[in-house]
Amino acid sequence: MALPRITSPHATGSNRTRQVMQLVLVATLPGLLALTWLYGFGTLLNLLWTSAAALGFEAVVLQLRQRPVGFFLGDGSALVTAVLLALALPPYAPWWLTLTACGFAILFGKHVYGGLGQNPFNPAMVGYVVVLISFPLDMTAWPAPHAVGLAEGFQQILGIAALPDGWSQATALDVLKTNRSLTMDELWAQNPAFGYLGGRGSEWVNLAFLAGGLFMLRRRLFGWHAPAGMLGALFLMSLLFWNGSDSDSNGSPLFHLLSGATMLGAFFIVTDPVSGATSNQGRLIFGIGVGILVYVIRAWGGYPDAVAFAVLLMNLAAPTIDYFSRPRTYGHRKAERGFKVGD
Repeated sequence: MALPRITSPHATGSNRTRQVMQLVLVATLPGLLALTWLYGFGTLLNLLWTSAAALGFEAVVLQLRQRPVGFFLGDGSALVTAVLLALALPPYAPWWLTLTACGFAILFGKHVYGGLGQNPFNPAMVGYVVVLISFPLDMTAWPAPHAVGLAEGFQQILGIAALPDGWSQATALDVLKTNRSLTMDELWAQNPAFGYLGGRGSEWVNLAFLAGGLFMLRRRLFGWHAPAGMLGALFLMSLLFWNGSDSDSNGSPLFHLLSGATMLGAFFIVTDPVSGATSNQGRLIFGIGVGILVYVIRAWGGYPDAVAFAVLLMNLAAPTIDYFSRPRTYGHRKAERGFKVGD
């Protein structure tokens, strides 16, 4: 007996999720190369360990849930989570810290809600925030640029030897938050954490992530609304409260755009189609909310960089944003106005 021919609106094709995840991984390469140039092989070592840990956690949970392990591992979502964590964590982070971050990201950021497509929070940011709150000292131990060799860094990861004094330094956002007396000009002149416009080296890292984000925009993996909302709101907030070079200045707009995890957050975090808003208007509002919160926490909160906290807080608001920004469903105008179907 001949099978019926499949007609529209059905469509067949390759795994769209896997294609998207592969393009996202390609887009992270400029940022990964910039971090490697700046800090040595620390980020690459993080990447190897987070990838193994995330895929291992994913496989175990899928097995426990009696899901096809090979199929779901092949979609690439766990690997993308691992890469984002590797890029966000300090280079040469201790092995147990990255393991903890991956475990919380996969277990509590993703599978506790049912898996890919059902998680209300960005999994990578869940893992990052857990270790940031639990181990703040280790999460602020960023190495000085070009200061750590591969052997020393590997020993730091394994915890078998302490690195020499002075191998780590506070980031520019850290220095600015704790400053009480020096003007911005004095900070720039005296502290090696500052570069030309932002943090030393982080300017190039942010520009590299910007290049990766523009690549994804060109490939239409997401719209411009969420990144533009976040960067525009952060720019306007920092411009509004910018106090020039005074000692109580919170930094210029360019400083905030080119320091910390700004571009990583704008193009690789707030664009998550699952945990963010769904409509174009909603994505714009979502991005604006993230940008405002990033500045508020950086300037007046307790953490120097705030992308992860801002994203998770706006993840909570995403359902409400969707409710008020849903596009009109045509053909239901009478029902919306309270008329009966027969009217």
